[in-house]
Parts: sequence; structure tokens; C-alpha cells
Amino acid sequence: MKRYLTALIAFMAIVFVMGGCGKPKEDDTAVRVGSLKGPTSIGLVKLIHDQAGSNYSFTMETQADVLISAVASGDIDIALIPANVASVLYKKTNGGVSVTDINTLGVLYMVSGDEGIKSFADLEGRTVYTTGAGSTPEYVLRYLLEANGLTDKVTVEFKSEATEVAATLAADPSAVGMLPQPFVTAALSQNEQLKIVLDMTKEWDALGNGSQLLTGVTIVRKQFLEEHPQAVAKFTADHADSVNFVNSDTKTAAQYTADAGIIEKAPVAEKAIPFCNIVCLSGNDMKAALSGYLQVLYDQDPASVGGALPGDDFYSIIEIK
Repeated sequence: MKRYLTALIAFMAIVFVMGGCGKPKEDDTAVRVGSLKGPTSIGLVKLIHDQAGSNYSFTMETQADVLISAVASGDIDIALIPANVASVLYKKTNGGVSVTDINTLGVLYMVSGDEGIKSFADLEGRTVYTTGAGSTPEYVLRYLLEANGLTDKVTVEFKSEATEVAATLAADPSAVGMLPQPFVTAALSQNEQLKIVLDMTKEWDALGNGSQLLTGVTIVRKQFLEEHPQAVAKFTADHADSVNFVNSDTKTAAQYTADAGIIEKAPVAEKAIPFCNIVCLSGNDMKAALSGYLQVLYDQDPASVGGALPGDDFYSIIEIK
């Protein structure tokens, strides 16, 4: 009996040490995170700043294609990419990725020195300068023009870079340009005649179609998710904490943003962050918002989402507690 009790006590001690009083052991596997230099990475800045000693490593790129290749080859586990690109990658990898959260809502704004522009109707007969031909900015603009009955009443002229749009506005403040953050803030800081005249997110919401204007989502390789579900859940929770920090302590977050090379100057970052709509929207709310957005893009051009809408397995429902 004594031998039995001794063995039982020893076993319970092992359970206590290894199991944490009955709690499952956390998965501390290395998590390789990739993101794009821009608003979709701002929500990560606290994690990037605190990464020393953590199991996270971060890679930042300027082109989505580089991240897509890294995810497809298994060199990156989690990536923050444009919402429609995630759908395209899902198709290309035969369902090999899924979305864990939406990290950025709308970041597009109409900018002009013409304060007479109060609504989309005021764009009639005008030329809008923008970037993103064949990508999300064009789809968003075309959709909003169509919804407002302006498809054939507004000329859209595409520039190759946001800096070109800003240069056009600098030369003629009465012109109208659609820019993403943080280029909006940079343009306004360089020319006091310019103002935000229309918020594309608000214009989208005003249509009341049940969807939301999105910019970026966070995806995970399905294989990594299946092998390390706890690590993915922990990252999602940590990501949410970092987003809360960014939105509550903008000044410090702006410095972290500059330190990470996302926006060159902290003062510009501090002004831009409140307009970047940084979020960590997960669970069923993520699924509803993203599926509605992708439906709108699909209706505009099926190729924009990979030729077909993704299946339910595209949405990884992780509830943040």
C-alpha cells in the first residue's frame, strides 16, 4: 500500500509539473509571420517590438507576391495580406490556407482642395486619379461609382504609384485623388490646401448592403493550423492585444511603426493611425464581413477573388476570449 501511495504521489507530481494543474501545455513552436509594409502591418507593431525572447519572427515585404510564394512554399506560417489576395491564394493552393482574422478595414479616401465635394454625386464630370488598376482600389471605386449611378459620368485615370497621385494633387489642388493611408496623411501634411473630402469606408457603409469595406486579412497555412492549433489561437489573441495597444496608445504605437520601417516618420504615423481602421476581427463576425466583401468583388470581376468564391473551410473560426 505504501509503495502504491508513493507511486501515486510521484505520478501526481509529474502531472502537476507537465500539465500545469490540469491545463493543456501551450504550444511554444516557432511561428514565422510575414506581412506587407503598410497599414496591414501596423496592428503587429507591439509584437514586433517585443519579439525578442518570444517564439515569433517577423518578415516584412513590399510586394504581396513575395509573401504568397513564401506561404505556398511553407517558409511562412502566418501572413497578413490583402483580402482578395487571400481568396486567390486559397484557390491556387487548393484550399491550403484559411483566414483567422480581418486586420484592416477601409483605408481609402478621396482627397482634394475642392471643398465643394461633399458626396459621390459631386464627382460627376470630374476625373479621379488613383492607383491600383486591376486590383482592390479599382474594384472599390468602380463598385461605388456604379452604386451611385456614376459609372459613365466620372473619368478614372490610373497612376502607377500613390506618390504620382500626390504629385498631381500638389500641382492642381482642385483635382481629385483617391489614396490609401498613410499616403493621405503625407499628402495633407505637405499641402495645406488638400483635405479629405470623402471616406470610402463610410460611402460603402452608406449603401447598407450588409458587407464591409476591407483591406487586409490574416491567413495561416492549413497544415500549420492542423499541427499547431494552440499556437495559432495564441497568435490571434496576441495580435488582438497588439491592435488594442495601437488604438489606445497611438503615440507609442507611432514610434514602433516608424521603428519597424512601416511609416518613415513617427509624427506622420501618429496622424495616420486613427484613419487606418486597424482591427482584429475574428470568429463569425470575420466570416460575415469577409464573405460579403468577397461577394461584391466577385460580382465585379470573378478573377479578383480567384475565379470562384472560397468554401466554408476558408474561414477559421477562432473566438478571442
